[in-house]
Amino acid sequence: MSTQAASWRVGSLRGEAAKLPAFLRRDLLVAWSYRTAFFSDFANLGAQMLLFFYIGKLVPQDSLPTYGGVQATYIEFVTLGLVINVFVQVALTRIATALRQEQLMGTLEALLVTPTATGTVQVGSAIFDLIYMPVRTAVFLCFTVLFAGVDLEASGILPALLVLLAFIPFVWGLGIACAAGILTFKRGAGAMSLAALLLGVTSGAFFPLELLPHWMATLAEYNPLAIAIEGLRNALLAGTGWDGVDRDVIILATQSTLTLLAGSALFRLALRREQRRGTLGLY
Repeated sequence: MSTQAASWRVGSLRGEAAKLPAFLRRDLLVAWSYRTAFFSDFANLGAQMLLFFYIGKLVPQDSLPTYGGVQATYIEFVTLGLVINVFVQVALTRIATALRQEQLMGTLEALLVTPTATGTVQVGSAIFDLIYMPVRTAVFLCFTVLFAGVDLEASGILPALLVLLAFIPFVWGLGIACAAGILTFKRGAGAMSLAALLLGVTSGAFFPLELLPHWMATLAEYNPLAIAIEGLRNALLAGTGWDGVDRDVIILATQSTLTLLAGSALFRLALRREQRRGTLGLY
């Protein structure tokens, strides 16, 4: 009996995984149907690089921290902060925005009453961005290396990826929690923007945390964004290797687990509430 149950679970997981390409194909076709916006996004990457390159000329280099005993330039300092902030913005908005669009089109209730797990809907709603964002990030890093003189340590690539893998579930949990808010309150873009702003300001992405008031700098040390950004900087700018990111990975993995569990629980509660009240399709 246990063998049959295990076989059923495996078959169920395969069935759910087989639905993900349909979500990916839908979002790819939608993105490609707006070609100007698609290609202008990459042009925007170059504009961002140029903007921060010239802002860096206004920032005294000796006011920036050192990594591996080498003084970082401002463009090096801010580049890796931008990478993490983009992940946060996508996670906080993508799942919630996808559900909001389904609400407005009147297809959310029909989608959720199909034999599709809510986890599949969550992953499927963001699977295009989960593939597209790493590609976009890699292009941005190539721009900064080739045209802005950013010097990244090749030996730090794998440790940096480990930091990102430990960090992504944290952001995913926040995104699911935001989606729960959309289900309940229908509109929540302002709250999501405020959350992203607060996390970004106290992350050290754009300026050293030492410039903040002491109490804010102390709190920022526990900000997962700040931990992830410093982990990337130590890996890619200082080339510290595995020993330089192990503590960051442990802390991020713990925070990510708790946030993902909390976000999933909030989403299930919000979904059950709307289904019980019969208001799932309202917007």
